[in-house]
Amino acid sequence: MSRYDQKGPEPATRTLDTATGLSRKGLPQGTVGVLGALVIGISVCAPAYTLTASVGPAASEVGYQTPAIFLVGFIPMLLVALGYRALNSAMPDSGTSFTWATRAFGPWIGWMAGWGLIAATVLVLSNLAGIAVEFLFQSLSIVFGDPGIADIAENRFVNILVCLGFMALATFISYRGMTSTKVFQYVTVFFQMAVMVWFVIAMFVGAANPLNEAGQMPELSWFNPFEVPSFSALAAGVAVSIFVYWGWDTVLTMGEETKPSKGRLSTESKAAMILVVILVVLYVGTAAATVAYAGLGETGTGLMNPAIAENVFAALAHPVMGPFAILLSLAILVSAMASINSTAISPARTLLAMSHYEALPAALKKVHPKYKSPHVALLLSSIVASVFYAVMRFLSEDVLWDTITALGMMVCFYYGITALASPWYFRKSAVKEGIGAIISKIVLPLIGGVVLLVVFVQTTVDSMNPEFGSGSNIGGIGLVGIIGIVVLGLGVVLMFIQARKSPDFFRGKVLPRADASTDTSAMPVFDDGLDG
Repeated sequence: MSRYDQKGPEPATRTLDTATGLSRKGLPQGTVGVLGALVIGISVCAPAYTLTASVGPAASEVGYQTPAIFLVGFIPMLLVALGYRALNSAMPDSGTSFTWATRAFGPWIGWMAGWGLIAATVLVLSNLAGIAVEFLFQSLSIVFGDPGIADIAENRFVNILVCLGFMALATFISYRGMTSTKVFQYVTVFFQMAVMVWFVIAMFVGAANPLNEAGQMPELSWFNPFEVPSFSALAAGVAVSIFVYWGWDTVLTMGEETKPSKGRLSTESKAAMILVVILVVLYVGTAAATVAYAGLGETGTGLMNPAIAENVFAALAHPVMGPFAILLSLAILVSAMASINSTAISPARTLLAMSHYEALPAALKKVHPKYKSPHVALLLSSIVASVFYAVMRFLSEDVLWDTITALGMMVCFYYGITALASPWYFRKSAVKEGIGAIISKIVLPLIGGVVLLVVFVQTTVDSMNPEFGSGSNIGGIGLVGIIGIVVLGLGVVLMFIQARKSPDFFRGKVLPRADASTDTSAMPVFDDGLDG
């Protein structure tokens, strides 16, 4: 049952919640249903973009077991999803990982969980824009029949300039609020999903074509993770595969904006669970089709060819789809563009929540009076992502590959903390509810959280090797490892600075630590002044 008072058919005013200490932040209510949330979730995950950016790095780590690694990556994500669902039902809040980890573990761990989410989304926003730039010029080269146009994307200054243009456009769309965002997503999502299904079927057909020397039919061993040669390769592959599933939790950040649900599950929880199922079927199927069609050769369209690793579908589009290759290029282009737009929802709402609960400067909690979007937080995350991409373009020749791997590390970090928040928060109440609650709220999220944190630690250690990822390094230390350490280190520094400026949050006075069985009826409530 919802923690908020719902009255009448119209989107009800959600009263301030004295049971959890959570409160409204000025976001519009009752504007998104299950289908709308599902569409936005698919848009954030961006299957067309995600797969072209991840299949190459995954294949370079685990070879023929690429489908298996996508399947394995789904398992901890499913376990984490159960924890997310339980936490969201108990504490619907746009701060998600930040809010839940703070309530379970206290302000310091909660702050770092929020930082991990923000860092991950900044990394992926920069990567999305980079992919969009490449496919913009590739689409133009196909339209005008001039392969040289695609090479323009290699010019760093042109690349960065166009990237900034994409970021500005997507930020403007998100700035106008969730309703305009939802409308924009419907067209792009249905288009990219239709093209992806076509592309996958065409790859399976092409794999069986005798003229395709690299083609072969999928084998059961491709789906067996125990065939992966080492734990380090498995951890690296899982980190990449987790990236492909990352983003579904954006649906849960809209808990304050979704329509009331008639069933036991909230609207956003229903959408999140449907989304996870759709993703695993599509991703594992696409991975198998790509390996079957392209093989693991080190030249041409082979998946072990480092020249195509960070953008596999760009190399496969024409061989697989012939004259219809333009559709795949456009699908990936709009996929990346739509995902820039919808991905910005998550960090902006996390920044909003952190500011609202005094964990970040008050300026970030401003909500636009007309569009009801957290415009200051949105602008900040877009600017940081743009600067990060520009810097990375000069540090790495394979910026997309390296940011994907670093992103996987950040996702493992904050997902792991969030998953562990579920068993700790429900440790007393679940026992009273019965065996079903113990399994779904404690045991399974605990396993998922531990697995993700182990993968995070292993990948972080391995990423220090200069040969890790694309092989980019600074002073003999892997660039991916440097990104991970610098990003987390920056979070620690900012946390201590904020602790000096806003001690109440870090003393547990604003968002107190509690568990699901605690009587918190006397907990203070923080009104943002937007309830009228």
